[in-house]
Amino acid sequence: MATHFSVQSRSLENFEELKRVVQSARTEITQVDRGRIQGNLSHLVIGDLPLDLGTFSLGVRSRGIVSEDRITIGMLTACNNRVTHWSHEMLPADVVVWPPGAEHDARYYGGASVAVISLDASDIDLIFGSEPRLRDFGVWTKSHYRPDPNAGADVIGNLHAIAAGLHASGIGLSAEAAEFWKRTIVDTIASTILENSPSDRDGPIPSALRIVKKVEDYINTTGQKPVHISEICNRLHVSRRTLHRAFHNAIGIGPVSFLCYKRLCSVNSALRSSDPATTTIGAVALQYGFINLGRFSGYYHSLFDEYPSQTLAARAD
Repeated sequence: MATHFSVQSRSLENFEELKRVVQSARTEITQVDRGRIQGNLSHLVIGDLPLDLGTFSLGVRSRGIVSEDRITIGMLTACNNRVTHWSHEMLPADVVVWPPGAEHDARYYGGASVAVISLDASDIDLIFGSEPRLRDFGVWTKSHYRPDPNAGADVIGNLHAIAAGLHASGIGLSAEAAEFWKRTIVDTIASTILENSPSDRDGPIPSALRIVKKVEDYINTTGQKPVHISEICNRLHVSRRTLHRAFHNAIGIGPVSFLCYKRLCSVNSALRSSDPATTTIGAVALQYGFINLGRFSGYYHSLFDEYPSQTLAARAD
């Protein structure tokens, strides 16, 4: 039998691996909950359809481009706290559609699970050919959809059952079987879109989120340089009070805490990519704005549930 099915699964070991929940995405992840993040990532390909499943235990901030050339449909399948996308509240079984090149902007206030598929123009024509409002690749715009309350749990259950069954089978699929299961998966995730109108939660980006995005964009232009809050206020011409209010309204934490988390995440990434034989923790900490090594180590352990020396030592294993 020809193989038209493959699966790759791995345990989640650090926050940066969440960038690969969707393999085509260019995503920036910041861990904002304290502890050692855990979870699993699975990438299934059925025929030519990628199905990505991700589960993670801690809250993060996530933003970026999902796909440059494909329509991406994502579903929140579980959460243990709030989830917002573009500042709008999400519930399990809610669906988000990203057109090619559209931005993803989410805040997970705790652990969550997601499922994501991506479709090209031929997929849209093939699967939604009987739906005049959906079959044109160009009419898909960023939208949120919410299923009927009684249908959401069934949709999530059916999706999990399909993914688990394919994963457990361990066998290849004929082209015909792969096409059937591809259509079934797309139909399952897209059923909310087909049965409901776009949520009225779609709309302009709130001003608070605009400010947060400008801050993040500025931080990204500075490279490894640590950024002080006064520099941001001067650069963006906003008061500290306005900045504080914007961050709390948009992502639920203050700007000083967020900047600290960003710097700690940068240290974590640097240590995991450094040679323990030639790298000192103090030098890396200083590079990212931490001068008191004991206090820095405490901050680091509080966020990642491991000490900087453990992260650096793991690089040698």
